[in-house]
Amino acid sequence: MPVEFISASYVNDSSELYPKPGAGIDPKFLRRYSSELEAAGFDYTLLPYGSGGYDPFSIAAFIASFTDRIKPIIALRPNTVYPTVAAKALATLDQLSNGRANVHIISGGNTAEQAREGDRLDKEQRYARSEEYIRILRTVWESAEPFSHRGTYYEFEDFQATYRPVNGTIPISVGGSSDVAYRIAAEQGDIFGLWGEPLEETRESIDRIEEYARAAGRTERPKIWVTFRPIIAPTEELAWEKAHRVLGVLERNRAAGTHTGQRGAQTGTPENLGSQRLLQLAERGEVHDRALWTATAKATNAQGASTALVGTPETVAAAILDYIDLGAEIISIRGYDNLNDAIDYGRYVLPLVREELARRESSAVQGTAR
Repeated sequence: MPVEFISASYVNDSSELYPKPGAGIDPKFLRRYSSELEAAGFDYTLLPYGSGGYDPFSIAAFIASFTDRIKPIIALRPNTVYPTVAAKALATLDQLSNGRANVHIISGGNTAEQAREGDRLDKEQRYARSEEYIRILRTVWESAEPFSHRGTYYEFEDFQATYRPVNGTIPISVGGSSDVAYRIAAEQGDIFGLWGEPLEETRESIDRIEEYARAAGRTERPKIWVTFRPIIAPTEELAWEKAHRVLGVLERNRAAGTHTGQRGAQTGTPENLGSQRLLQLAERGEVHDRALWTATAKATNAQGASTALVGTPETVAAAILDYIDLGAEIISIRGYDNLNDAIDYGRYVLPLVREELARRESSAVQGTAR
C-alpha cells in the first residue's frame, strides 16, 4: 500500500533545541526549508496555528509559489475565520497551488489560548462548532447554487463562492482524542490525525474510527495520520546517546522558560485528552514496542506531538512500517533540529519505508501471477 509523509514548515531557524524567542519570519530560511522538504520526498507540510504566531494562509501561499508538489496543510481554528471566508481562502490557495491545498480543523484544547482570540466556548461547544463549520466548508465548495444557512453558530443568506477547488473539494483533516473528535472525523473527515502512541492503543483508535464510520454509513473510513519525532543515528548506541542529549536540552530549556517561542505554554496537567494520554503512557514506561520513546513527551508536558522513535534508520523505518501495517496511510515526522533532521529523514528513512512497501507490492503481484 502507498504511504505519504508529512512534516511541519518553519519560518525561521528557531527550534526546540536552539530556541530563538521572538524571532521573525525569515523568507530565505523558509524557502530553503520547504524546498528541502519537497526534495526529501515529503508529500505534505503542516502550517500550525497559534494565537501569537504567523498567518498560515500567507505562509502556505508563499510555499506554493516556489514548490511544485508538496501540499500545504492549513491548521485552522474555526473561531478565527468565518466559514464562508475560510472556504474562499482555501479555494483560492487551492487554485494558486494547482490543487494542493489541505485543511486541518482544530477545535481547541487550551481554554486560555482560545480566549486570547475571544473564544469563550467550552470544549463540547467547540467541537459542535467544528462540526457545523466543516459542513459549511463542504457546501460552499460543492454547491452549484447560492445557499443560506441557519445553524447554532453561523447564519448567512444567499451565499455562493465564485472560486472553487481545483478537484471539486479540499481534503479536510480532523484531530483530537475524545469520542466526539472520533465521531466528527469518522462522519465528515478525509483524514484523522493521531499522536504517536503504542501499537495497541493506535489499533484501538483505528478500530474506533472504523466503528464510527460504519455507523455513519461510510464505506471507507478517513485516512489515518500518525505523528512521531524520530531521533536517528548510524548505530543503536549512538541513537540513544543522541536521544538523551536531546532530552537534556528539552528539560533545560523548559526549566529556563525558553522551550517554546509561543505564548500559552501549558503548565500543570494539560486540558486536552491527547496530551493527558501521552503523559499517562510516559508513566507506564519510557520505551514501547520497537522504538517508541515517551521521555520527550514528559519533558515537554506533552505539548503537541512529542513522542519519539529512536534508533538507526533501519529501526525507525521498521517501526513506521509497524504503524502502516496497522492501517496508517500518512506518517508525520519532524525532528528537533528542524532543517538537518528533515534532510536526514529524506536521505535515510523515507526511502527505506518506500522501498519495503514497493518490495511487498512486487512480491504480491508476482504471487498473484503464479
